[in-house]
Amino acid sequence: MIILSKLADYGVIVATHLATHSDRQATAAAVAAATRLPQATVAKLLKALAHAGLVVATRGASGGYRLARQGTEISVAEVVAAIDGDIGMTQCSVHADDCERTTYCPTRPHWAAINRAVGTALAAVTLDEMISPFTFLPAAAPRGEVVPETVST
Repeated sequence: MIILSKLADYGVIVATHLATHSDRQATAAAVAAATRLPQATVAKLLKALAHAGLVVATRGASGGYRLARQGTEISVAEVVAAIDGDIGMTQCSVHADDCERTTYCPTRPHWAAINRAVGTALAAVTLDEMISPFTFLPAAAPRGEVVPETVST
């Protein structure tokens, strides 16, 4: 099974929340309450997103966080990379020095292609697309075309 880290997953949740309210700033406490994530985790994620230039922080009584660009301009890949670093399906594809098999592994070059494909797929999805519950639903059948019914047992 291929999974993102829990922090990367939470980072996408936090960034998507900020995209839903792009017209205003939000404090870490408000984001934590709205997303039901621990405040310390949200603060850590916001700091990482700010360090990557995806989030802008304003200090002061009316301060908070907001996206640095519109949600249509920030991809899921950028958020994941801000939290987890380079996207890699295997440890050796990102940290080659950690593997003693790097020089003779027959599958290593192929993992690079797979990493690029996964990165491209994540880069194709924006935060705004993550907001809409309808973005990835199949399109409705054209008029006059019959859609097969689902049979329940």
